[in-house]
Amino acid sequence: MTINCRGNLIDLTTPKVMGILNLTPDSFYSESRNKPDGDFLKNAETMLQEGAFFLDIGGYSTRPGALEVTPDDELKRVIPAVELLLKEFPDALISIDTFRSKIADDCLKAGAALINDISAGNLDEDMMKVVAKHQVPYIMMHMRGTPQTMKDLNHYEDMLREILLFFSQKIKSAHRHGIADVIIDPGFGFSKNIAQNFELLNKMGLLKILELPLLAGLSRKSTIYKTLGCEPAEALNGTSILNTVALLNGANILRVHDVKEAVEAVKLTGCLKN
Repeated sequence: MTINCRGNLIDLTTPKVMGILNLTPDSFYSESRNKPDGDFLKNAETMLQEGAFFLDIGGYSTRPGALEVTPDDELKRVIPAVELLLKEFPDALISIDTFRSKIADDCLKAGAALINDISAGNLDEDMMKVVAKHQVPYIMMHMRGTPQTMKDLNHYEDMLREILLFFSQKIKSAHRHGIADVIIDPGFGFSKNIAQNFELLNKMGLLKILELPLLAGLSRKSTIYKTLGCEPAEALNGTSILNTVALLNGANILRVHDVKEAVEAVKLTGCLKN
């Protein structure tokens, strides 16, 4: 359960928190939207002070039905943010949330430390080559289709079996490309409905058979706010509850909008396990 980030061996036996820094105008949770010339650095500093181990930067909203973003626009959003962050916080471990190999390559050259790919290479056949070239950890997520089509691609004969098969194939491909460190994300909310998300969370521990670190991205998602009958802005308590379940079921990384509360969940669940 260790990964190599820019020459640092990171032990994920104790779960880590990844703070979300969106650079998109249409992310589903409006409070998470940032601009490099706005409160971006202040928000990043707050997350680091609250205990974020990684910062995940994205320039393409992947909410269901999200609008297409051109590669040029995505790059214009993300590269200045990476450069600004590393100038201000040179030790920060930056994850790039992208499915495009060109974006990944340029951001890794600029100093990013991980790639977070919602498509596990399905949307860009060169992605694994780029990750292998830079020898950085690769977060691969389970999803069907694209952000524009995934909502209608949620029929499974046996969801957990199909997810395990998907990852076993993708892990083999990553290893063939020479990628040393792989992290798997079961993809809550991606080509899965609310009932399926709860089933996946309940059975997430079965993914440990893959013997790789697990990332859980549940923060303020519709599974929470639609179930509770509220808005994303009111879904922090629900997020903390499901993050706690994810930790108890084996999550090694929590990807969140609210770092302080996630760090507290890690600390408290750690006490339960000791």
